[in-house]
Amino acid sequence: MNVGIVGTGLLGKAVATRLINSGHKVTVYNRTREKTKPLEKLGASVVDSPRKVAEKSDTVITIVKDASAVESVAFGKDGIADGRHDGLVVADMSTINPISSKKIAARYKEYGIIMIDSPVMGGPPLAEKGQLIVMIGGDKAAYEKCRSVFDSIGEKTFYLGSNGAADAMKIAMNLQISILALAISEGIILAKKSGLDPLLFLEVLNSTYFKTGMSQIKGPKMAKGIFEPSFFLSVMQKDLDEINYTAKEFGANLPVARLANELYQSAVKEGLGMIDYTGIMAYLEKISKGT
Repeated sequence: MNVGIVGTGLLGKAVATRLINSGHKVTVYNRTREKTKPLEKLGASVVDSPRKVAEKSDTVITIVKDASAVESVAFGKDGIADGRHDGLVVADMSTINPISSKKIAARYKEYGIIMIDSPVMGGPPLAEKGQLIVMIGGDKAAYEKCRSVFDSIGEKTFYLGSNGAADAMKIAMNLQISILALAISEGIILAKKSGLDPLLFLEVLNSTYFKTGMSQIKGPKMAKGIFEPSFFLSVMQKDLDEINYTAKEFGANLPVARLANELYQSAVKEGLGMIDYTGIMAYLEKISKGT
């Protein structure tokens, strides 16, 4: 298919790379054009507006920071809506709250464009291997039309219902990730304070029922203070904003989510926003030392 990617950050670049390597014709746009150069070398067509992406694509995937950014690339000057044509499907892979997702889908509909929400689980390395978990919300026929795109990037896809359903699932999943990073961090810190080797703590943990992919893959790096980003801490904090907003709108009382957001907010204020989200441990270690 002719696939467009609007937003070539860490995940957008990986998704575009996988699609190119899977034989799709890919057109990309990023506000900072420099970030599109590696994709251009792989064979992507680089254009200077979301409108041009839409004009050249059967399906456009948007992968941007938040709902405001989604609206900007969709309906702003030279936005996707300006490049509308028959059969165009927009798949929003951004992590936004389901309330905003429904509103954006309804606005797209006014332009005759079908939008589905298509957030994913898994980071850039899994995207490049085609091993993401894809969640779909919105028009099922539109999803089936561009299914080959999602089959290229994902090893499993869940169709969850109407617009907003996939985004609700995504933020519920990211809540697990944020809290798990806190739990592993505090376990490592407690082991250190007790005079134990944190790698031994992880070895024991990973020998039990309570092991996770995070404790197995990221845990050893956390114990060594390595926080090379696959998902920025500042973005996780943004997602916690979305989680807590959605909880309030839907009448869910999530005290742990509120506390997690406070901790990630404090870490961002300490200048840790551009390291990996597991770098929340660096903040917890700092306050553990009383500094």
